[in-house]
Amino acid sequence: MKPANKTGTPAALGFRMPAEWEPQAAIWLSWPHRHKTWPGNFRPIPAKFAEIVAQISRFQNVRINAAKPLQARARSLIARAKADLTRVRFYSHPTNDAWCRDHGPIFVRNDRTSEVALTDWEYNAWGGKYPPYDRDNRIPSRIARALGLRRFAPKMVLEGGSIDVNGSGLLLTSEACLLNPNRNPRMTKVQIEQHLRDYLGVHTILWLGEGIAGDDTDGHVDDLSRFFSADGILTVVTHNRRDLNYGILQENLARLHRLRTPAGGKFKIVELPLPEARSIKGHPLPMSYANFLIINGAVLMPAFRQARRDAEAAEVLGSCFPGREIIAIDCLELVWGLGTLHCISQQQPA
Repeated sequence: MKPANKTGTPAALGFRMPAEWEPQAAIWLSWPHRHKTWPGNFRPIPAKFAEIVAQISRFQNVRINAAKPLQARARSLIARAKADLTRVRFYSHPTNDAWCRDHGPIFVRNDRTSEVALTDWEYNAWGGKYPPYDRDNRIPSRIARALGLRRFAPKMVLEGGSIDVNGSGLLLTSEACLLNPNRNPRMTKVQIEQHLRDYLGVHTILWLGEGIAGDDTDGHVDDLSRFFSADGILTVVTHNRRDLNYGILQENLARLHRLRTPAGGKFKIVELPLPEARSIKGHPLPMSYANFLIINGAVLMPAFRQARRDAEAAEVLGSCFPGREIIAIDCLELVWGLGTLHCISQQQPA
């Protein structure tokens, strides 16, 4: 493969991916309709999405990808959830599934010109696991056309849940996902890193190892570790040595403590508890408090009907995001689809 051409890339033009806590214009969702994603438990999912829309609409705009036949029922549920309907808009964009973090665009912003553009990465449903995904792969181009935004299209598979940025040049990801041969088998680690630099405006890639048990995305970082400030990282841990995730999370924790900031200092590492393990038909559920969503003025936190741990996680998040309301949303049914709040959403910067 030829080296990536830097001429005309977002980074060369002055674009960068903002941190999630920076001002947002909207949150994008893709309305759920694929029953197989929540086998035997789809019925409560649309109402759960409506609840999430209502919470986000208290603070900012919500933009929803949904085929026209889905919209009337979705509007009814959202109205029943008491959303601010003036802040909710549907776009007639058909989808295959509901995981907008991964099939949606990754937005970038030029601080000098204030232009917001989007990057349209290839999407293959986490290594071809859940075909078809053709409609999902077209979502970024549809959004670019609907909003009249400039679109950059790197020839590389990348999901939004596989990365996290601090807005100041650092990107956190995992080897288990980005180096998996089911994504970009013809690209080297060096080439993958260069694409991230060129298209997201970062300069340093920080690598974690494996993902949590039950995660069908091959180790998305948004179930593991997330930036909460330029030099602060939240990371899930368990002290239960019998937990399937114990060794994985201890190794990632050790890696985080070895990392250094661009100035040479240590990162502020804050530990999040891991929910007590639950399974469906022998398959572990990827429950993680790291799958929170930051919005203007609030943080939406997944809760799992574990009173003590839910409360502990909310307290930790509150300490990391002072001044933002911490809103716990019951995600026990949502996680049957193997993802929660961050997985279903994608932020558009202001």
